[in-house]
Amino acid sequence: MPSPHPLVPLAPLSPEDLVALRENLQEQRLFREEQLRRLAVLPPGTDAGSEAGAGLAASARMVLADVEAALGRMAEGRYGRCHLCRRPVGREHLVIVPQARYCARCQQVHVRVRVREQEAGR
Repeated sequence: MPSPHPLVPLAPLSPEDLVALRENLQEQRLFREEQLRRLAVLPPGTDAGSEAGAGLAASARMVLADVEAALGRMAEGRYGRCHLCRRPVGREHLVIVPQARYCARCQQVHVRVRVREQEAGR
């Protein structure tokens, strides 16, 4: 989906949008907390208690941190603004990834930079 022209303002999030997004984030937080509880009680010898299980737990912790950060931005009134360019994050993007910190354009730049950093670190 093409990103909007930078001079075309995005529609602001409505109060209903914010309520729905907050509920989604709270559900995600509960899901990740439960996932981490279940992973924590698995014996080390099982498949889920192995390296793959550790990877799942690390991923769940990362998503949980992103979700909690998004809820914090909501509480502070900073939700829906790009962490880099400060422009609004598109409603459609937030519906898909409610914990998004970046607008679609800055997200692409952020990912490219991380890939380059990983490749340079090899």
